[in-house]
Amino acid sequence: MEDVLTDIVSSEDLKKFEKIYHDQLHTSYVTQKAQFEYAWCLVRSKYSADIRKGILLLEDLYSNFDTEKRDCLYYLAIGNARLKEYSKALSYIRAFLQIEPANVQVQEVEMLIRKKMEKEGLVGMAIAGGVIIGVASILGLGIAMAKKH
Repeated sequence: MEDVLTDIVSSEDLKKFEKIYHDQLHTSYVTQKAQFEYAWCLVRSKYSADIRKGILLLEDLYSNFDTEKRDCLYYLAIGNARLKEYSKALSYIRAFLQIEPANVQVQEVEMLIRKKMEKEGLVGMAIAGGVIIGVASILGLGIAMAKKH
């Protein structure tokens, strides 16, 4: 299940759906399906700029159309989690679970996001602890040197 947050779209799929989307964009009418499929590919890209673009397209679909709401919420959560914007990702998960509280797949994604938050929180605390130890060492060295003079 963890691969849902690390799955990378193939360049062939991205190019295929990008072409469909841009062809429709040039005709001034983009179908919801074309926009969703392109956004779905973008949020699975390895590039954060693509993921952000996909999120914008999904947000537009979610706000302006009544279809695909649950799928938009799901991929909005995935995209934000991939960008390490976990609070946003969890808000989309909660919105999804209000629609479908028993959805096991979304519950599992929520657990994955929470685990990533915990892991990165611990990493953040370890880095902060290292900084504190470093500062204390420098202060201790400074005090010891001052006492010698």
